[in-house]
Amino acid sequence: MKFKDRTLHAIADMICGNPDRDKPNFFEYRSSSYLTGFFMDCDTDYKHDGSTRGAWVAGVLAEILNEPHANATTPPATFARVIDRLMDPADAQGEPQDRPAALAALNLHLGREGFEAFYGPDKKCHLRHIATNTVAAPNPHRPFTPAETERRERLAAYLDKCSEDGLIGEVLLPLFRQLGFTRITEAGHEDKALEYGKDVWMKFTLPTTHGLYFGIQAKKGKLDAAGMTKGSNANVAEVHRQAVMMLGHKVFDPETGRRHLIDHAYIIAGGEITKQARNWIGENLDASTRSKIMFMDRNDILNLFTVTNLPIPGEKA
Repeated sequence: MKFKDRTLHAIADMICGNPDRDKPNFFEYRSSSYLTGFFMDCDTDYKHDGSTRGAWVAGVLAEILNEPHANATTPPATFARVIDRLMDPADAQGEPQDRPAALAALNLHLGREGFEAFYGPDKKCHLRHIATNTVAAPNPHRPFTPAETERRERLAAYLDKCSEDGLIGEVLLPLFRQLGFTRITEAGHEDKALEYGKDVWMKFTLPTTHGLYFGIQAKKGKLDAAGMTKGSNANVAEVHRQAVMMLGHKVFDPETGRRHLIDHAYIIAGGEITKQARNWIGENLDASTRSKIMFMDRNDILNLFTVTNLPIPGEKA
């Protein structure tokens, strides 16, 4: 993806916070060390080399835009993080935290490239392709940068040692919140009678404002089709029974004041879900129920967690 030089330099001046004599400055001033910190916050390894700040940042932005990305309407994930970091509400200068003046100044230049920045309900700044109204979303199937690969390995090490509660509370809940799910409610493990075969239920609101309800049945280890559970490996028949129970029970949504059936069930494993396990479930479900169950295994978790740039559990932010 390539932006015009004047666009890159304009955004670079905002990141540097370079003042304009004739206009108020709505961006925080950043010296050399703070520019390095800024790009570290964006999960990159760029360090200011002492050269002219604006030109150096413009060059960094050009490199970032050359990173792998899904298509012409979706900028690289790193660039999206740069924009989100630039528009942090806590950095507002002489205006409210929704930063209307800073946002207008940024969009004046992004619009030249066909993009628009906006604040979502999560108070984060996102990018939208104007012509298609496409919002940049994480692509877990793209090639990873070296820094992302290293983060993925650190998360894998955490999954190796965490408990099932840690998998749910420290990995899955933050991940699904980041992906736009709401009303995420953990059933808890103290009172098994309250679970009805589900660990978590959550809601996803469609663009039409209709809500879909999801349940999660999570297991820490490998999910296989063995005759019984062995060690950390869970027998798929047990998980299947719990998932079917989940689909048969209702959850209460305080936002609607009503009870709703779970529309879809996620079966999630912190290890591998074997082909035999997937086939076993497919053979033991009727067509209507089969379409309601989805799978996520260790690789899916690692890839999604990495591209959404969430902090690794147990590490200081």
